[in-house]
Amino acid sequence: MNNTPELNISLKHVTADDIRLLASMSRETFYAAFGHLNSADDMDAYTAKAFGHDQLLSEIATPGSTFYFAILNEQVTGFIKINTGHAQTEFKNRNSLEVERLYVLAQHQGKKIGSQMLEAAVSMAVEQQRDMIWLGVWERNANAIRLYERMGFMHCGNHDFMLGGDRQTDLLMCRDLK
Repeated sequence: MNNTPELNISLKHVTADDIRLLASMSRETFYAAFGHLNSADDMDAYTAKAFGHDQLLSEIATPGSTFYFAILNEQVTGFIKINTGHAQTEFKNRNSLEVERLYVLAQHQGKKIGSQMLEAAVSMAVEQQRDMIWLGVWERNANAIRLYERMGFMHCGNHDFMLGGDRQTDLLMCRDLK
């Protein structure tokens, strides 16, 4: 049983003015989560492309794509990226909401920040009368998979994810909201 008290976060919409912090956090959290399981070359290639300033500015400007910082005690502790409509990476023609990224800084792990961000995304999807909320998770990320299953997500497909030159498999996990 986890006796860690749940601390309440707030979400702050990420704007172009926040791009340096978003880029830095994206790289830091991605390396912390996956760096020990992948080659340095593949990690460097992926993060240079996915988390560059121009790439993130483009994503922020994409209709249907929104980033939020998780704020705890006036400190940024993580972030979430939500996509709807054609901004989604899959299910583009469905009435669904995608959680494309969900990351918490290492020093804030265990505070239920990820769960709270995911609960906020579910609430947004319900409020927007979406039929489904979904996400992709690396098949080797057992902790995240357990969290998503606890929160009512079920395996609903797979897709390839290119990390540098390494083809990996992401599990698609869906939660029906109907």
